[in-house]
Amino acid sequence: MTLNPPSSAPAAPIDAASVDTAITSRMSVRAFLPQPVLRETIEHLLRVASRAPSGTNTQPWRVYVLQGASRDTLVEKCCAAHDALRADPSLASEYREEYDYYPEKWVSPYIDRRRENGWGLYGLLGITKGDKDKMHAQHQRNFRFFDAPVGLMFTLDRVMGRGSLVDYGMFMQNLMVAARGHGLHTCPQAAWNGFAKIILPHIGAGENEMLVCGMSLGYADPADKVNTFVTPREPVESFTHWLA
Repeated sequence: MTLNPPSSAPAAPIDAASVDTAITSRMSVRAFLPQPVLRETIEHLLRVASRAPSGTNTQPWRVYVLQGASRDTLVEKCCAAHDALRADPSLASEYREEYDYYPEKWVSPYIDRRRENGWGLYGLLGITKGDKDKMHAQHQRNFRFFDAPVGLMFTLDRVMGRGSLVDYGMFMQNLMVAARGHGLHTCPQAAWNGFAKIILPHIGAGENEMLVCGMSLGYADPADKVNTFVTPREPVESFTHWLA
């Protein structure tokens, strides 16, 4: 399917309900079916996503699509590294994120929301505080792409500024919302960032590229209870200031 670029002609009316549904039905799916996703579908989603805005149209995104053996081999490498880290925490110095995704010091209300999210998910899965084996296994699901048949890795040229990460977020949101329109789900994953030294050579990224994050893409498993977990959102009144 070819996506035509916007024209100067007036746009046709848009089905607002469908757009709203695509956005509000997006969620971080943590269990996928093995059902494959056609390459032409992935290409279409990326083409749609590429209409995201970027500062002076720099379009800083670079995407690596992993399927089949390339996906499975990366899973094996990163799961092995994840297990090794658990056995020897001193190895953490070898696996550092290239940019700070999270703050060095957590404060309210952000730490409260993070805790609510973590314990809400673990509670649903029956993982209690202190159950390190189950926590490790659940965290490692990230490095298995939650069984999704498609893994995506996103990189950014190191020469670019922090503003390009804002552009990247809009590109990824476009991709995730477009996926919903095709009956697909996603899970954006910063968990991969610590294993960039493994991932970047595996995908053939250049020395000038840094890992932004990964993403799982596929068809959600409706029978897995983990996909009933829905994160709350703050009301509009709590984050909006009206100025007259």
